[in-house]
Formats: sequence, structure tokens, C-alpha cells
Amino acid sequence: MKILDWYILKRYLLTFFVMLLMFIPIGIVVDLSEKVDKMLDKKAPLSEILAYYGSFIIYYANILFPIFLFMSIIWFTSRLAMRTEIIAILGSGISYRRFLRPYLVGASIVSVVVFFMGMFIVPAASTVYNDFWNKYLRGSEVESVSELYNQFSENDVLYVSSFDYKKKTGYNFSVEHFKGIKMTEKINAAEIQWIDSTHTYQLRNYVKRRVGEGDDVIQRKEVLDTIFNFKIDDLMPMEYTAENKNLFELNKFIEREKMKGSPNINLYLLVKYRRWSAMITAFILTFIGVAVSSVKKRGGMGINLIFGVVIGFSYVFFDRIFGTLAQTSGLSPLMAVVIPNLIFLTLAIVLLKRVRS
Repeated sequence: MKILDWYILKRYLLTFFVMLLMFIPIGIVVDLSEKVDKMLDKKAPLSEILAYYGSFIIYYANILFPIFLFMSIIWFTSRLAMRTEIIAILGSGISYRRFLRPYLVGASIVSVVVFFMGMFIVPAASTVYNDFWNKYLRGSEVESVSELYNQFSENDVLYVSSFDYKKKTGYNFSVEHFKGIKMTEKINAAEIQWIDSTHTYQLRNYVKRRVGEGDDVIQRKEVLDTIFNFKIDDLMPMEYTAENKNLFELNKFIEREKMKGSPNINLYLLVKYRRWSAMITAFILTFIGVAVSSVKKRGGMGINLIFGVVIGFSYVFFDRIFGTLAQTSGLSPLMAVVIPNLIFLTLAIVLLKRVRS
């Protein structure tokens, strides 16, 4: 790489990370001011609050990275244009395509970082973030789900009439085991509770019935600690279940949910495809940002920044709208991710052609 490439690449990456460092603390202050009363009321420990805000930084940086990236590109490229550095670069015989090379290298670096964060680091942060949210911040009106059926293996079906997320307790629990179409065993319990410390389930008013050729065999216990082949996720179909899983866990989880015929499968696929599309997003927004800000305008940097804010939030808006359509209508989750990127890729191509001409 030449001196010019390093010059642009350094400003590309430095401006992006500085912008992240500038806005994240503001987000923390705003979030803390809104939630401090709930934290105090629920007596959240300081260690958990610090862990929450550590995950908060990663969680929201991942969501808002398109806006931060777009704004940073417009900021430093507009400065180059205002100082007529871009005119000097192109006037020296360097083509516009060659001028874009360090931007492409920067987008490649950002896309790789975003990929590994989205696949491995963000899921771990999401787990901490969502656990704290549900433990200390979530309202009581959404603490439970009701009438949950789940086929967690080829021959086993579970049911709970309701499940309380905060208590990790299900009520009117049953598991039925089948051989072919015949039920051979059924377990009932008034309550089932997940015990974190032992990684076991505790059943209360436990009744196990084995269907025999003659009389059935029945076992009863007031309290029984045991294990099952299903996971705690099977008892709490929360929207963020997929968010908490890394690349390999998510792939296995989706396959298992497909086998069970989960009604939430589109949501889980949407999470998967969005993680992969984040790499493409870095390139699309880089192209648009350069095209918008590489020409000196009468309104100066302010016009470019306003346009950048509009485009950045429009991208997030389209992404969320099509994501909602994938969850509530027949739109394919893959198309819900592809369509916004195609729209903005088309915009990027049009703007680049216009600038080059």
C-alpha cells in the first residue's frame, strides 16, 4: 500500500472508532438516567450493573454500527473534500476507482471485525444484557408465557400451562413419550423449576405413569430433582433466544427448531441472516458515504452530515420494517435481509456513477 492508502485508511478506522467512543458513553448516561430507579428498587448489585453496561456497549455498538460507520466516513471524507485534497488526488492522475481502494480495505477490516463480534462476542454480551433486563428492568406484564407445547425430540412432547421467566418456573407441566402413535409414558407435575446451581429440574407433586399391557405403573413424589433431554430454552420461547447463541449454537438450535416445527423459526432465521449480511452492509455504506461526501458542496460538511443521518437511519428503518414483515407475514427471512441491502446497493451504484461522471 502507498502513503495515500495508509493516509485514508488510518482516518477511516480512527474516525469510526473515535465516533463509537464518543457516542457510547452518551448512550450509557441516557440509559442509566432512565433505569436507575428500577435498579435501586430491585437492589441490583453493583457488579451486575457493571456487567450489564459492559454488555450494553457491545450490544448497542453492534446494532448502531451502520450509522456510526456511515457518519464517520462522511465526516472525514467531507474534510478531505473541503480542503480540496480529493481534487488534488484525482488531479494527479489517480482514478476514482483507485481512490476507493483504501476505503475497500477499511470496509474489509470492519466487516471481519463485525463478523466475529456478531457471531461470537455479541451473543455472549446479549446473554448478560437480556438476563439483567429480565431480572431487574422488565415489567411484570411480560414476565410469563402461557399454553406452551414443544416437541423436543422425535418421540417426546412437553407442555406447560404457563412459564414464569424470572422464577424459571413452569406450571401444570407434563411430558409424554410415544412409540409410534402409542403413548408409553407420561410425567405430570404441578410445577417444574430450573435450578441454576445444579443444572437440574425440580418437580413438585410429581406423578409418573407407565402404560403397561395390563395395569399402569404409577410413581408419586412430592419433590424430585431430575434431568431431561430438553433445554431451558424449550420452556421459554423468548424473542432473544437466538440472539444469545453463537454461530455454531445458532445453527444447531435452528435445526432443532425446524424439526419441532417451531412457530418462531422465521425469527431465528432472521437473526442468522442478519449476522451474515452485516459484512455486506459495511461495503454498501462505505460506497454511499464516499459518493455523498467526496464532492465539495456549497453547504459544506453540515449538508453531508444531515444526509448521512437520514441515510443511516433509513437503512436501520428498512432493516427493521422488513424484519417485522418476515415475522408477521409470509416474507422469507432471507429476502427480508436481502431487499434492504439491494435497495441501498442500487443507491450506492447510482451515486458512484454520478460522482465519477
